[in-house]
Amino acid sequence: MTGGLLSAEALLEGGPRGLPRAVERALWHLGFVDVRVVDGAGDGGADLLAVRSREQWVFQCKWSANRPIDREGVDDLERAHTRYGADRSVLVTNTGLARSAEERRRALETVGIKISVWDGPTLGAIWERMPDRVAEQYELRGYQLSAAEAILADLNGTGRALLVLATGLGKTVVGGAVIRRYLETDPKLPILVVAHTKELVEQLERALWRHLSKAIPTRLLTGDNKPPSYDGVLVGTVESVLGVVRAGWRPSLIMVDETHHVSENGRFADLLDLCGDAAQFGVTATPWRGDKFDITARFGPASFMMGIAEGMAAGYLSAVDYRLFVDNLDWETVRQMSQHGYSIKELNRALFLPQRDEEIVEQFRETWRQTPDPRAILFCQTIEHAERIATLLSLSDTAWHRASFLHSGLPRQRRQILLNEFRLGRVPIITCVDVFNEGVDVPDVNLIAFLRVTHSRRIFVQQLGRGLRLSPGKKALKVLDFVTDIRRVAATLDLKRSLEATEAEHLRLRLPSGSRIEFNDETAGTLLDHWIQDAASLETAADEVRLQFPPPL
Repeated sequence: MTGGLLSAEALLEGGPRGLPRAVERALWHLGFVDVRVVDGAGDGGADLLAVRSREQWVFQCKWSANRPIDREGVDDLERAHTRYGADRSVLVTNTGLARSAEERRRALETVGIKISVWDGPTLGAIWERMPDRVAEQYELRGYQLSAAEAILADLNGTGRALLVLATGLGKTVVGGAVIRRYLETDPKLPILVVAHTKELVEQLERALWRHLSKAIPTRLLTGDNKPPSYDGVLVGTVESVLGVVRAGWRPSLIMVDETHHVSENGRFADLLDLCGDAAQFGVTATPWRGDKFDITARFGPASFMMGIAEGMAAGYLSAVDYRLFVDNLDWETVRQMSQHGYSIKELNRALFLPQRDEEIVEQFRETWRQTPDPRAILFCQTIEHAERIATLLSLSDTAWHRASFLHSGLPRQRRQILLNEFRLGRVPIITCVDVFNEGVDVPDVNLIAFLRVTHSRRIFVQQLGRGLRLSPGKKALKVLDFVTDIRRVAATLDLKRSLEATEAEHLRLRLPSGSRIEFNDETAGTLLDHWIQDAASLETAADEVRLQFPPPL
């Protein structure tokens, strides 16, 4: 089909929702970054925000079955131009502009508001000249190539494979490379990429655009989005995909993202069993499950693994300057615990005295001032806590007046706008609860703080990983951890030991330059380090496990 996804036929078939998605994919091929959909109530006249050459572009998409677009579309974009502080504004339509719209556009240009128009013929021309593939910011790293080869070898051998890569090392990049290799053998093979949430599959589809030829269609299948066909690469939530598979559709290859959500039974298990003849591989940064189910029972031993320690030591993840604040320890409780066994839940409640938010803000301020071009995420315990901390920060320093909270209770559109402003540096600080755990990529983050966060080994690794991605000018990730769980101390000490002595193929790797993990109170750190060395499997222990504290040093 001439014009591909930007052809008149494809855009007409896609309808009002298809036009923004087609434009969004084209923008990646045209060299834009941080392309975000903000369409919805209260969007201020914008459908898409995108960045290129550090300029903010705003797009308004107007679909029509056969009529030209009237001046309403131009007026919407004028509002968006002002609201988002746009450097460039583009009105996109699959048809053309009515005379009233063109007259309004020219009138705005006389007062300095320039609006470009991408109409039907322009979109066709863009398709012809845009590159076949999205330009890579960098070639696949050596370990990513090795990982892709290992997965392909296992898929060819047993039909099953598993990739375990720490957050920031590019597990989706490797997955995309595997899918691209599969399609090189036959571009018409049906491919399925599945995950557990709508937000995640939407992000996965966008990530795959960077690996696929523009001629390979991608189809998004969720509870509120059903594609006209299932050819190309189908990306969907497990619930929606199950319905299609039960109706008879079958893929040749399945990629399961965030594979730690696969259990012995349940929706993922049903899907994989129904598609037993398909090649299947999983990708995850955190292969541990709370119910102790071993995902290798489903996918086989890991085809390739690289953890945080290896990634940092090899220079693929940012150095880390990690500080645990343990000066809130109740030392009288420590002495009592020398004679009595406590459960971990009881231990945390008795051992750690909650620090006041105002004290935390002062510690944060000191580190902020020592960090070049700071961009910070603060992980909080609850939605109410995240909102309170954001308000406190915004009132505490003029540099923080745009500090904002981001959590799952906000509308999706608001979350996308905030992430775009955060990426541009217009919002310097975000407080959150769970939004950054999976599937959010902001490489410029160089300061993270954990505020009274509950324990989970998997969530800890995911949240820490949000700041470990490399970025130009970023020397190290600074971490402030206001500890409230003894298992967090265990997890951090385990990371420290791994960094100080990682063995890979008999080569001893040292802590990367600029990295350190230390306690603000070294006396307390020495005591905790001594005790935790004697506490087997403390990092993943349950709340009810009872422990014996050693006599104080």
